[in-house]
Amino acid sequence: MFNEFRALSTFPFSLYGPYRNLIIEMIDHMQNGNGKIFRSPLLNQALKKQITEDTSNGSSLLRIKLAIEANIDKINQIYPTEKAEQITIFIRGGKLPKFDQSEDNFNGMGITVHDTWATHITINSLTISGNAWRAVIHYKTQDHFGLDEEDISKWKFRQWRFFRLWFVLQRYSQFAYRPFITEMEATVEVGGLV
Repeated sequence: MFNEFRALSTFPFSLYGPYRNLIIEMIDHMQNGNGKIFRSPLLNQALKKQITEDTSNGSSLLRIKLAIEANIDKINQIYPTEKAEQITIFIRGGKLPKFDQSEDNFNGMGITVHDTWATHITINSLTISGNAWRAVIHYKTQDHFGLDEEDISKWKFRQWRFFRLWFVLQRYSQFAYRPFITEMEATVEVGGLV
């Protein structure tokens, strides 16, 4: 069944680009990994690309930048500790990294990650000098590679033999291949003027 699962994974979900073979790696991990966390440099690369290329108003990176610029103490050239919560508030008003663009439906990211379950954002450093500032920001994101009954009950999944195989391999007690966590990390730099 795993050979068929692999064979059905590429069309139409993973047709092109650097992430197209991630689904095969993740199916192999499902078969042999016994539920262990899956990490890949390609996932890290995809996360960094998603963060840095998201130009929407909801972009978490843009919202961090806006929060920093709105709260920097320009006179003392510091970010006041009492304003730290403002960054979280700005982020909550936006969108955390996801792979839900139309290209992700075909480049392998929509099938391997799509949405994310947890994102931890850390500002590793913030430097203010003169009229400029620079921050180093680290993202650690996790997702769940598995299907539940709610997923498979949706027509958009149930219509594809690929998803039905996935569900049976994972949920049928005679197989019971374990779902697993995918983990991605990216560090980005951002800056601006005060």
